[in-house]
Amino acid sequence: MNKNRVTRWITCSIAILAIISALLVQAEAMELTVSKDKEVSIEYTLRIEGAVGLETIDSNVADKPLTFIHGAHTILPALEKALKGMKIGQTTQVTLSPEEGFGLVNPSKITEVKKERLPKAALKVGAKLQAKQPDGQTTELIVTEIKEKTVVLDSNHPLAGKKLYYEVKILDIKSSAGKS
Repeated sequence: MNKNRVTRWITCSIAILAIISALLVQAEAMELTVSKDKEVSIEYTLRIEGAVGLETIDSNVADKPLTFIHGAHTILPALEKALKGMKIGQTTQVTLSPEEGFGLVNPSKITEVKKERLPKAALKVGAKLQAKQPDGQTTELIVTEIKEKTVVLDSNHPLAGKKLYYEVKILDIKSSAGKS
């Protein structure tokens, strides 16, 4: 009988230690905040002003999370700054001005070319073309207007000049060592 009592006590102690250990790991994960060099996974929806209010132009809700290293400048700096200090499960709404997002529309990135310089398939508004710059880099151009003899091409980012409305939820935060 004494041996059974000791065995039960050992088994119960092991179970209690396992529960405490799991709770400590969970508490540590809950205390992690978005900060420099942390791996952060988010769910987001991006909206811009459309003809009839805000229109969703990108979202990963119910899809694969966006994961980035905070401070590595792989997302917009103003968005990164807005997420700093958040914890797992928290949500926020962030509005970025055009300057904080993809910049203002730069008129020098809009050019007009003769129709005959473009393939026939590109002679429609919204068509995307690629051009090689003198430095060897490739630039994407979007046809924004078709005129009688020319075509207007824009190499600004498609979201340049737009106010951005983000809804973000922090799904996970891992320390730089890879632990949650």
